[in-house]
Amino acid sequence: MEVLVQEHSFLVGEIQRLKAERNAVILAHSYQRPEVQEVADFVGDSLGLSREAAKTKAEVIVFAGVHFMAETAAILNPEKTVLLPDLAAGCSLADSITPEDVRRWKEENPDGIVVAYVNTSAEVKALADICVTSANAVEVVASLPEGRPIFFLPDMFLGAHVERVTGRKMALWPGECHVHAGIRAEHIEALVKDRPAAEFLIHPECGCGSSCLYLKPDAKMLSTEGMVRYAAKSGAPEFVIATEVGILHRLRKLVPGKEFIPVKPDAVCEYMKTITLEKVYESLRDLKHVVRVPEEVAEKARRALSAMLQVG
Repeated sequence: MEVLVQEHSFLVGEIQRLKAERNAVILAHSYQRPEVQEVADFVGDSLGLSREAAKTKAEVIVFAGVHFMAETAAILNPEKTVLLPDLAAGCSLADSITPEDVRRWKEENPDGIVVAYVNTSAEVKALADICVTSANAVEVVASLPEGRPIFFLPDMFLGAHVERVTGRKMALWPGECHVHAGIRAEHIEALVKDRPAAEFLIHPECGCGSSCLYLKPDAKMLSTEGMVRYAAKSGAPEFVIATEVGILHRLRKLVPGKEFIPVKPDAVCEYMKTITLEKVYESLRDLKHVVRVPEEVAEKARRALSAMLQVG
């Protein structure tokens, strides 16, 4: 145990030293390991991380997230060095759709509007009219012109939530996050009985969708950042959380004195968890692995991302 503590202290110290030496910033998603969140300069959801990436003055961005997030940072900062500590940090949702899928829909709907969730590859973003995150998808879709077909991709559960709230009918791509899709109505139902006084905070990517709202009509469908803000303001003493369990560290840190119960304790994204403190250190030490996006792709994707950043 003492050896592990010493190793942890060494890695944290070296990361801090290298950050200053490299003029680097560490951005971490809320699903990252607790020790990775603790060395980050900013921890947040996809929208918050995108905004931080867009405005940072650092020369090096270490992105403790998954590949599409590092790509987004590279698109928004073509003059900076963007590092992903582990190239195995992919995303099952982003992999569910290809540029060819988008081109096919655009050919069939020349007047259509493509709305791409930020959980997509740079090539897919380059074909979109606007990008969204779970935090601003409802606001973006509600603002789109009436009378034109809308293609919402790739998460069908988030798309269904946006349809339900806005009343806008859209073509939905049948993609899903394997972690959120695994959170089902029976998980909610068990906790509704066991925790009748708790507030339920549900990520809109979750597979339970409308059935969860049927079981718990006052449940709140929120992005991870929305969960943090809501829990901080609410007077409730306990919350049931339906999303990847990495968010629990941040909730317990920022909202002490309240209880947070995961709907599904094994809702773990193995891609997020590939990044460790040691890999963050090695990434800074060796400047690996650099994520680059060809400028002809980045230029088109940047327009869709910039439109997203102006909303909300």
